[in-house]
Amino acid sequence: MGVQKELAVKKRKLSTTDKIFYAVTYMIFALIAFICIYPFYYLVINTISRNDYVDLGLVMYKPIGFHLNNYVNIFKLDNVMNSAFISVSRTILGTALTLIATAILGYLFTKEHMKHRKLLYRMTIVTMYFSAGMIPVYMNIRMLGLLNNYWVYIIPGLIRVYNMVLVKTFIESLPASLEESAQIDGAGYVRRFVSIVFPLSKPILATVGLFSAVSAWNSYMDTLLYITDSKLYTLQFTLYEYLNQATAIASSINSMTDMSMLDRATQISTTSVRNTMAIVTIIPIICVYPFIQRYYAQGMMIGAVKG
Repeated sequence: MGVQKELAVKKRKLSTTDKIFYAVTYMIFALIAFICIYPFYYLVINTISRNDYVDLGLVMYKPIGFHLNNYVNIFKLDNVMNSAFISVSRTILGTALTLIATAILGYLFTKEHMKHRKLLYRMTIVTMYFSAGMIPVYMNIRMLGLLNNYWVYIIPGLIRVYNMVLVKTFIESLPASLEESAQIDGAGYVRRFVSIVFPLSKPILATVGLFSAVSAWNSYMDTLLYITDSKLYTLQFTLYEYLNQATAIASSINSMTDMSMLDRATQISTTSVRNTMAIVTIIPIICVYPFIQRYYAQGMMIGAVKG
């Protein structure tokens, strides 16, 4: 009750200038939020509206003639479901293994008595600024036998140096007394890492997990460079290929549909193909964000600044 009274008093004490300032601030942020959200909303309503109205540019603020035929037709395309499975599995498995590997490496680099720690750390940091280039990397991937191999999606990106630095800095900010007390009780490095460091690192690991998941989900260049077997195509690469053939795909889908059941409202078009493909690739990764949003800001701030 006391807090509520204080807030009420403060609210009553707002001057006219303060009220104007708050009103203008809220309007600015509302405008920014609208600018950020509307393009995505526009895509969504255009995928579930009458396709003939969409082609004419008549769908702007709300759906017209609701239907889900665009999504049904897209998922009927060859290899889309298999590609979706590849993308989902590489995102989940790749993110999990990346978190484990990044956390372990970051933890090791916090140990000052680790042999050659400074040299190894500097060698690792150098890779952030210098790259061998596309051709040497391709030759390395080929020599490792990862061409047309599912593990080409996982192993090359197992460690991101920037993410490792964030994790290392976060671990260094944890109270050293926690590990020291566990060490006195006889706990080794593995026990201390699993029981103390890893659980306390949830904020920064959630941040790194988001980075890794978004990167893995959106990636299609590794498929383009290293994969020729269509069974290993990711969803993004498959839809990227279809996106470049949107006109032909629209004609193909319409030709496979019973013409007696087809009308202008649901007849798929080049625009509807492109819009639907964009939404199919965006929605899954957006659904991940709300679950880790509460850790995101905390992890970035603590992991980016020592102390």
